[in-house]
Amino acid sequence: MSERDVALKEEKQRAREQWAQDPCGEFYGREYEFGTREFFDRVERHRYEEYAPWMPEVMGFNDFKGARLLEIGCGMGTDLLQFARGGAKVTGADLTPRSVEISRARFRLYEMPGEFVITDGERLPFADKSFDVVYSNGVLHHTPGTDVAVAEAHRVLKPGGTAKVMLYHRNSLAYWGELFFRRGILGGELLRGRSMQEVMSKWVEISNADARPLVKVYSQREARTLFRMFREVKTEVEQITRPELRLFKNIPESLFLRLRRTLGWNVIITARK
Repeated sequence: MSERDVALKEEKQRAREQWAQDPCGEFYGREYEFGTREFFDRVERHRYEEYAPWMPEVMGFNDFKGARLLEIGCGMGTDLLQFARGGAKVTGADLTPRSVEISRARFRLYEMPGEFVITDGERLPFADKSFDVVYSNGVLHHTPGTDVAVAEAHRVLKPGGTAKVMLYHRNSLAYWGELFFRRGILGGELLRGRSMQEVMSKWVEISNADARPLVKVYSQREARTLFRMFREVKTEVEQITRPELRLFKNIPESLFLRLRRTLGWNVIITARK
């Protein structure tokens, strides 16, 4: 095995450790027994009412009735369940066995149909032109070969199919305010010789396992370049919460929306094959 292959294997192992120890969203349901309906309902309320109320509309949970939809990196199945409720025929794929186990149990609990597979997003075990939609939210910026994963999404999509992907946004308040200035400069991380890559790995996905997975960020231009094999590519920016604005959290709603849609932490790509 080459030195590069060893490094890539280590990156993916750190990702497995991160999400096996801390499934995405688990923290917000902690007041209830893990895996119960009350637990999952609380995770949903936080995600779609408190953290990202824009998500159901922008991600189009109700837009793909009857479509075959694949989610790369399904986590606990939170978003995938919304697509299933909207009538999509869903398949959840994840690198972490525990995530697949939780998602499968969640779908059984809510009596919703879905298929699940443990797999690497850079090597999907599906035939060409298998899906109408490929969705991935906050996942592909953690894999070493993000470009390879995008190519795989393109491969398994049918002609005319849609890829809907969220990546972290380089030109965001979170990157320049929280990570670069607060953590990097005021916190001394950059002054101690750490790179922004290391700062992000430490502070973006904080884990009980201290796994420190790979984290990457993209500008809208970089995201469009990444998806250049698709015939149509649109990007939009979202995701700031008022508490992140600190002293300015009470600004008028119109200004808050403008900031959210220019300096938000998420760049959302909608690409048509």
